[in-house]
Amino acid sequence: MPVVDVDPDELRRLTSHEDKSDEELKDDLFSLGLEFEGVTEDDDFQLEFAPDRLDRLSVEGIARSLRYQYGDDRGVYVPSTNDAEWTIEIDSSVPDERPYVTGAIVRGVDLTADELDSLIQLQEKLHATMGRKRAKGAIGIHDLAMLKGRPAGDDKPKTITYRGVEPDGDTFVPLDDDAERTPAEVLEAHPTGEEYAPLVEELDRYPAIYDDIGLFSFPPVINGKRTEVEEGARDLFIEMTGTDQWTIDKMCTIVCYALAARGGKLEEVRVEYDDRDLVRPDLSTDTKTVTHDRIETTLGIDIPGEEVIDLLERAGLDAETGDDGSGRRRDDRPAPEDDVELETVPKRATQTEAPDETADSEGAETDEDELVYEVEIPPYRVDVLHPMDIVDDIGRAYGFNDLSPRYPEVSTVGGRHERSRLEDATRDALTGLGFEDLLNFHLASETELFDRMSLSPADDALGAREAPTITEPYSEDYTVVRTWALPSLLIVLENNTHRAYPQDLAEIGLVAGVDEGEPTNVAEHRSVAGVVARTDASYEDAKARLQTLARAFDAELETPPAEHPSFISGRTAAVVLDGERVGVIGELHPRVLVEHDLEVPVSGFEFRLDGLA
Repeated sequence: MPVVDVDPDELRRLTSHEDKSDEELKDDLFSLGLEFEGVTEDDDFQLEFAPDRLDRLSVEGIARSLRYQYGDDRGVYVPSTNDAEWTIEIDSSVPDERPYVTGAIVRGVDLTADELDSLIQLQEKLHATMGRKRAKGAIGIHDLAMLKGRPAGDDKPKTITYRGVEPDGDTFVPLDDDAERTPAEVLEAHPTGEEYAPLVEELDRYPAIYDDIGLFSFPPVINGKRTEVEEGARDLFIEMTGTDQWTIDKMCTIVCYALAARGGKLEEVRVEYDDRDLVRPDLSTDTKTVTHDRIETTLGIDIPGEEVIDLLERAGLDAETGDDGSGRRRDDRPAPEDDVELETVPKRATQTEAPDETADSEGAETDEDELVYEVEIPPYRVDVLHPMDIVDDIGRAYGFNDLSPRYPEVSTVGGRHERSRLEDATRDALTGLGFEDLLNFHLASETELFDRMSLSPADDALGAREAPTITEPYSEDYTVVRTWALPSLLIVLENNTHRAYPQDLAEIGLVAGVDEGEPTNVAEHRSVAGVVARTDASYEDAKARLQTLARAFDAELETPPAEHPSFISGRTAAVVLDGERVGVIGELHPRVLVEHDLEVPVSGFEFRLDGLA
């Protein structure tokens, strides 16, 4: 989960609530879904949140959300922009692998040291999340005063060019350097160049951005020192390149909103492709449809339409009532041409259904007289993909803690599933054996599951099977559903080599594999995994704990010799419970330990949870 460092005093100032105590701020932030993780050495809050709300990757975005929560701001806000004075021209030499660019100009910011730190943090967090470590989108922020645009006519007096450059072509001085270097030399000799070299080193020509003076940006690797943004900079040029226009446009919008919150004035930039021209930043709004019945059914409350409109505005969204044609919008923003409406009049039926029904924005059928909301979404909200996202916003504005729990109107009362009871009992037993209970992500990468564990999906071994693949992963670190749980425990050990030993870790979690015999083509089950990491860890240490665990559930344990690529041959056995082979136990192979930078022996086991039933 992304973690953002936020100065609480700056947060109070940006929200105009200087009287808020730290504890009150923490409560308010938790209501937004931001969890307090601790403080830094500078007493900044460390806030963890779900990666869908990328507009909150900066103190400015968090402050904006709080102002809506406090009722100080209402509805969709779209900052005004000045007409374009600069043009980004895309040359035909741009590498096909990274063809897209976007940009914006922000004037009058007068960056302080804290504001510059916040901007850099936002840039880094967007790179790590939406930009997929710069592979999908990379951000360059430059001091506009240091740029010289090439004159190109009265209608576009200043032009810069995005084009390809030979690896050993033009030179520039990169950030944190004093020497003129070619792009190839940057990849070889500069620390940042070495880190991001895999993104471009296979290309025949590298992406580059030029002004009238010369090369000043080498995306997605590094900017030039000439245009470095320092404290006191007033006018900024923002450029973003990537593999997808929508992604970099949204990243640009989030940065523009953050700078606008600091008093910056946005100015458009014209982007000229061979076949089309774009005006950026893209501050267009979107709309989603949601029915009143869905809101009430999901939240379990009876709520009048007027209050729904009020809650939507407090969530930073917009909607209007169609009864009197009036809408409530911020006075400092012009209404869009396609005003959103709340409809109570009959809607036109689809061609394939009865005339008294219609479909909402996700295809669900609604009665013709049902109250329907057309909700306007601000441009920085990249997370609103479904009507349920709007319902979630309404619920947060209403206050989830203010919802009264009630039994559903059904003839039965739910209870705990036997599998859940077994899982809790197993977890308690593992804790009693000295294991620290973990909850890891169910998503992983094939590298973690197979390559780093010396395992192949084709092997005849636990965890060796085709992993369910995420069609559009948000990060290259989480591209598949894990096929076994031990790799997750090894990652935790790898991230905690600075901690004292022994480290005894266990997890009960979901694992899955592709299975065409299942209706979903995926077979999944709960797995129990444990590792013992210490200077004298051995097979016997793992087996002693496994024997005690099996005895607690009256399960007969057998451990016949077995082979597994992740374990040492001769120090590995199968886990057989009540006559059924359900897992593996042994000492992790030295090559697996070296791959995870572990300097102590590790023994471990993994088996199916239902083997204890």
